[in-house]
Amino acid sequence: MKKILTIGLFLVFSLSFGQIVNNSGLYFAKEFSKEVALYKGKDFVITKVLGVSEELVKFEIDPLAAASSGELTSLVYNCEQKNQNGLVLGFYGTRWSEDGIAYKAYAFKNLEKEKALELFQTIEDHLKEESKYINSTSVNHNMYFKFDELTLLIYKDNGTKIRVFWNGFDSEWENSAYNRTRRRFIRKVD
Repeated sequence: MKKILTIGLFLVFSLSFGQIVNNSGLYFAKEFSKEVALYKGKDFVITKVLGVSEELVKFEIDPLAAASSGELTSLVYNCEQKNQNGLVLGFYGTRWSEDGIAYKAYAFKNLEKEKALELFQTIEDHLKEESKYINSTSVNHNMYFKFDELTLLIYKDNGTKIRVFWNGFDSEWENSAYNRTRRRFIRKVD
């Protein structure tokens, strides 16, 4: 009986003190996929991008691609009524509380259409201009640049990879997911 009571008390205390209060604007999550990103992304687009309104507002939102790591998901949105469209990057990863407790969190970064197209063009320009450098036989060649609030690191590791650093997140955007995102976004907004 003492063992059961001890285990029960341990579980109650663990669950009670394991809760983390976070006022940083991040969201807690246990798993992240295109479906979860789409579900949570709708709230983000309504509240942070288009703005909550008493009038009926119609908009479209579609998941484009998710990195195989699950750390980065892309969504495209379009609201003809408010003349707004763009790309939402969904970041997911492990964060640390002030108490040193690890937890999973996600956050969204909005890039309006022109900014998103500029990002894709900048990446493509750097890949083209520096193809000899990045495609060399050395695996030690890296290049990075800052775009808006994002820092992008491009390197080779069994193919071209892009790491995106933003707001404490470090997410890998492998080449296939990046190309799918770029191709689908351009098709959706043109």
